[in-house]
Amino acid sequence: MGRATPELLDPARYIFVQDVQTRFSDQDSNQHINNVAIAAAFEDARVRFDLGHGARALFKNLRMMIVAAGIDYLAEAHYPQPLRIHVGVLSVGRTSWTLGQLALQDGRACAYCRATICATDGKAPTPLPDDLRDCLARGMIRPIAEG
Repeated sequence: MGRATPELLDPARYIFVQDVQTRFSDQDSNQHINNVAIAAAFEDARVRFDLGHGARALFKNLRMMIVAAGIDYLAEAHYPQPLRIHVGVLSVGRTSWTLGQLALQDGRACAYCRATICATDGKAPTPLPDDLRDCLARGMIRPIAEG
């Protein structure tokens, strides 16, 4: 699993953004948003990306499943401020794709997630349909701006 690198911590590179509200119950005994709540916020943003970007409509009869997910916790997040989660496609393979997700709170990076999603027929990995591949390609994170 790749780690959060400086170029992946630039929110301007991501094609999709979703605000996820934090809840009082998301706090742990240290009074910051706990790791399970952060993982759930990333999950919510992934599904909203699929819906908003049009990928979900192209799943057809395939079942999509997370086959790998890694989260780098970069700074504490606190209730009640929302998390702003940026989502973009990092790569598209034959049967899977990988998303990069950056969570910010008050403009500060607090977590990064890399998640790989695999298409399956319910028994085995299945090639992605061409229209889904094209849709995912339109969601690629933007190149690093040269300055």
